[in-house]
Amino acid sequence: MTTPDPTTTSVVQVRGVTRIFGKTTALDSVTFDLEPGRIHGLLGRNGAGKTTLMQMLAGHDRPSSGQVRVFGHDPYEHAAAAARTCFVREGQRYPDEHRVCHVIATAAAVFANWDADLADSLLATYKLPMRRKVKKLSRGMQSALGITLGLASRAPLTIFDEPYLGLDAVARQMFYDQLLTDVAEHPRTVILSTHLIDEIGDLLDRVLVIDDGKLVLDEEAETLRGRAFVVTGPAAAAEDFADFRPVLHRERLGGFARITLDAPLSDENRSRAHAAGLEIEPISLQQLVIHTTGADRPDLEESAL
Repeated sequence: MTTPDPTTTSVVQVRGVTRIFGKTTALDSVTFDLEPGRIHGLLGRNGAGKTTLMQMLAGHDRPSSGQVRVFGHDPYEHAAAAARTCFVREGQRYPDEHRVCHVIATAAAVFANWDADLADSLLATYKLPMRRKVKKLSRGMQSALGITLGLASRAPLTIFDEPYLGLDAVARQMFYDQLLTDVAEHPRTVILSTHLIDEIGDLLDRVLVIDDGKLVLDEEAETLRGRAFVVTGPAAAAEDFADFRPVLHRERLGGFARITLDAPLSDENRSRAHAAGLEIEPISLQQLVIHTTGADRPDLEESAL
């Protein structure tokens, strides 16, 4: 796991952060840096501690121990850090009488880099009714409103917590395309937390995985894409091939085995597997996260991701 370099200019610095609620440890000694101008995936099962961490970065909570710095400041109730951070969270609540137009007007007044033209374009794209009360919006429309705020804010730190809920596949793809285009033209640091890992895998520059409050994975996305592979075939041949390699997961069906190996898929590995009558396939980012967090154990569901 990468150890943050204190000499690096980072938008976010997290050092040994622990957050305890009563008898529950939501975060346990978490340490990492986030660099500017990159899209970071914050992944993990429900209840892993992701939302607690994002709330700290947005200045809504503070650690029980350890240190959080955003733009060099403790973000907790820090006006300057808050003005440069946009936190789009699932189930955001607004006053009962707030309409879409009120939310947009407030965002335009709060965010110094607010792009009114982009906001208008997104509102039209997602067909958001400006005069409708936010509480009357469908779940998908509420997600579209959050996406509009996050993109049009052009905030130097933009955090999306499950931004796609209620959106169909076409609308989600529109968001992904808009995010990539806008970040390329107006670089900023983005944190994207989602359960649809395979959908967003190609967007990510870096992947952080939280499991049971601990940071269990912190790597470049490109490195992860070639980190592991699956070998399938007769059990004896598969087990022999897997010997001396770190195993992430095993499945047995009759005389056949399917083994996920935590090793790069080199030409030598591929040739040796084919010579043994084995099939080789890459592993998806979602499956890698599932195996890393233990979500493939019988007592855990993959859908928890």
